[in-house]
Amino acid sequence: MSETSIATLIAHLPSTEAAATVLNPSNGRKIFDLPQLQEHQVVAAVKNAKTAQDDWSQTPVYTRERALLRLHDILLANEEKLLDLLQLETGKSRAHAFEETAGAISAAAYYGKISGKTLARKRTKAGVPLLTKTYVDHIPVGVVGVITPWNYPLALTMLDVLPALAAGNAVVQKADNQTALTVLFARHLAVEAGIPEDAWTVVTGDGATVGNAIVDNVDYVAFTGSTETGRKVAQRAAGRLIGCSLELGGKNPMIVLEGANLKRAAEIVLSGAFSSAGQLCVSIERVYVANSDKAKFLEILAAKTQELKVGKSNDFSVDIGSLGGYNQLQRVSGFINDAVAQGAEVVAGGKALPEIGPYFYAPTVITDVPETARMVRREVFGPVVNVEGYDSIDEAIEKANDSDFGLNASVVGPVKSAKEVARYLHAGSVNINEGFRASFASMQSPMGGTKTSGQGRRNGPGGLLRFTETKVIGIASTALRLPSRAKDYEKMAPLMRVLLKVLRRITL
Repeated sequence: MSETSIATLIAHLPSTEAAATVLNPSNGRKIFDLPQLQEHQVVAAVKNAKTAQDDWSQTPVYTRERALLRLHDILLANEEKLLDLLQLETGKSRAHAFEETAGAISAAAYYGKISGKTLARKRTKAGVPLLTKTYVDHIPVGVVGVITPWNYPLALTMLDVLPALAAGNAVVQKADNQTALTVLFARHLAVEAGIPEDAWTVVTGDGATVGNAIVDNVDYVAFTGSTETGRKVAQRAAGRLIGCSLELGGKNPMIVLEGANLKRAAEIVLSGAFSSAGQLCVSIERVYVANSDKAKFLEILAAKTQELKVGKSNDFSVDIGSLGGYNQLQRVSGFINDAVAQGAEVVAGGKALPEIGPYFYAPTVITDVPETARMVRREVFGPVVNVEGYDSIDEAIEKANDSDFGLNASVVGPVKSAKEVARYLHAGSVNINEGFRASFASMQSPMGGTKTSGQGRRNGPGGLLRFTETKVIGIASTALRLPSRAKDYEKMAPLMRVLLKVLRRITL
C-alpha cells in the first residue's frame, strides 16, 4: 500500500502528537506511524457517534440491509487489496488471509439478508386471550464499542461491527495498532457502500487508555481478546450495568478415536493447529490419541508437519506465515523452552526461523509434556500442538475437559462414535473430522465459549440481537376490560380458573 493510501486512511483518525511505529512482521521493517489517541478524543468520538446513531436508527432496516449487501460486493471487488493488507500487517500466509476475507465477506451477505426478518416486530401469546395482545420489538442499544485484536482484524471486525450497524446502532471501534490499516480500509469500503461516516468510527491507541474510555462511555461492548483482559472489561461494564459479549482464550482439544484414519487425522491437525501460525482463538493445541496409535500417529504427523512450507509470499506457494511480532515469538519460544527443559520431546519444529524473517517459527509437534510445564494449562497461541496418549475414551474425554477454557474442540473418527463423544465435551463448538472450520464458517451458527473462554455468542440471529434491547408492547381490548377493583376480581375469578386450566392444555 502506498504512503498516499495510508495517509488517506489515517486521515479518519483525530490528529494527535503521540504515535506508535507499526512494523511488518514478515521483515521487521517500518510500515507507518499510527496516531495514538487520548481519552478525551475517544469520549468525543462516542459523543459524535451518539448523534449519528439517532439518524441511523431511523433509517429503515431494509435500507441498512441493502448497504451491507453493497458492502459484500465491494469487499469482493477489493479482495486482492484486502489480502495484501492482511499479509502486510499480520504476516500470515496468503491462504490463511484468504480464509479470513471469505469469513468477512460472508458476514456482510448474511446480515444483509436476515436483519429485517430478525428485527421485525413479533406477536407473542397473550396472557389473557381475547382481552390482551402482546408484541416484541427489538430496538438498538445505542453506541456499541467494539474492541478488536490483531490476529483476525478483518473477520472479527465484520462479525461484530456489521450486526451492530444492521441493528441500528452506531459503532466506535478500537483497532489494534498492529492491524489498524485493515480495519480503516474496511470502514472506508463500508462508507462507500452507504454506511454513514459517523456511524462507524475507528480509534487507536494504548489498550488501557482507549479501551477503558470506550467501555466507560458506550452502551454495549463487544470484546475479543485474552481472558485476563476480558475479565477487566466485564467488571468495568458491570459497574455501569451495560451489556457485553466476550470471546476470549482457548486451550482447544482434539480427540482422535481409536481406529480413526491416522493420515487423515494428521491432515486435520495441520489445518486445525497451524492456521495463521496457530494465532487463532479456536486453534487446536492439544491432541489426544489412543496409546496403541500414538507412536504411529506421531510419526505421520511429524512427517506431514515438516513438509509444510514456511515463508513469505503474496501468492499461495507458502503454507505458514510469520508470527505477529516480537512478543509472540518470545511467548511461543518461552513455552517450548520451558516444556523441553522439563523433559518434553519435540518431534517436529521447536525452533525460530530467523533465516526467513525476524518472527518466523517452525510449526511444532511436541509430546510427553509434564503436567508442571506452563503450556499444559495456558494458551500458547502459536503453531504448537501437544500430543498425548489415552487408554480409554472416558480418559480422553476427561483430559479434554480438564481445562479452565471451553471454546472449541474436535473429534476425529467415525461420525456416529464422534457425535456421541461430542456430547460430553465442554466447549462452545465441537467439530467432527475438522479442526474448527466446520463450525466457524457457519454464519448461522452461534459462536462463543464456555467457562473462561467468554460469554455471549456472535453469529446467527443472536449475534444481531445481542446489540438490541427488547421492548414489549401490550394492548388491552377496548371492547372488554380487565378487572380493576376487588369486586371485579371476585366476579372474574371462576372464569379465570377455568381459563387457566384451558391454557395449561393449549400453551406450549
